Amino acid sequence: MKKLFLKQSIFYTLFFALLLTSCKKENDKINDQQQSTSENVQIEDDSNSTATKAEVKESVPPAIQENGFYNAFPIPKDKKQRDSLYAIFSKKYNERERYAILALNRLDSKSKWNSDTLVVPAKIDTTLMAYSPFPMQLDVLSDVKKFVVFSYPIQAYAVYSNGALVKWGPTSMGKKTAQTTRGLMFANWKKKLAISTVKSEWKLPYNFNIHNTGGIGWHQYDLPGYPASHSCLRLLMKDAMWLYNYADTWILNPGGATKKANGTPVIVFGDYPWGKRKPWRNLLNDPNSNNISVEEMTNLVKPHVEKMIAEQTNREKVSDSIKAAKAMEAQAPTEEPEVSN
Repeated sequence: MKKLFLKQSIFYTLFFALLLTSCKKENDKINDQQQSTSENVQIEDDSNSTATKAEVKESVPPAIQENGFYNAFPIPKDKKQRDSLYAIFSKKYNERERYAILALNRLDSKSKWNSDTLVVPAKIDTTLMAYSPFPMQLDVLSDVKKFVVFSYPIQAYAVYSNGALVKWGPTSMGKKTAQTTRGLMFANWKKKLAISTVKSEWKLPYNFNIHNTGGIGWHQYDLPGYPASHSCLRLLMKDAMWLYNYADTWILNPGGATKKANGTPVIVFGDYPWGKRKPWRNLLNDPNSNNISVEEMTNLVKPHVEKMIAEQTNREKVSDSIKAAKAMEAQAPTEEPEVSN
């Protein structure tokens, strides 16, 4: 009992020391920023280097470059210690902040302790946009109204509207033995509550199919902090609901046997570093380590832009013709029935 008490005492002493150190770093960071504000403004005003400006635009959102760094939040294996730590975690961060921290670690609340270390930003942005690994603007997509992309390497998705990043978040894609299909696909059909074809017990809220023959789609399901699905793209509930309402479905011909128009374009790309350190852990050493450059994204998307725009134009024409037909049908005069004397 004395040994156990001694171990627990050492653990809590080290942990509170870590929290104090973290707080000190945050304060020092703020002080340093305040002292150097005028210098930074002068540097920015005097800078005429287009190369420097391009590098800033292409590497990372401004919020990360100016304010961002990450701390490690260690999680013990012992359940009682984890429970005590969760109480501290809950006191230090509110519900929205905890949600954001878990999302950065590709976790949901159910799997919150499915890790030995949480990567925690010193400055919490509950929208996650300050930590986006995706470029904030992609000019190559300026004519594409809706686009969704999933990155296998960093287990994250992004949404672009006319080239502007409007949302990003965590995902859990296909495990090594059941990997998600890569390449360009299009959103097909959707269902608020689908049943898995692998196991009927698996309920899949806000399912949106993107590969009809393969049965692949995005939907809400557990995010354990690594690729774990049977090829689908798992999302947090809020993200699944948002994407469910955002993306466009296909349009089928009468009878439903053939497709008349495609839905929102979706690209899945890259490979996960199987058996290696989780990519988001690298943020502890380099806050830009997960970033995908403008050049990389442009090279990925550019070969598909022509097809995406063609499919988008076709869908708009089909949709407009359907609306026009319905409007004409609604305006058509109804024949009065003959009345016999």
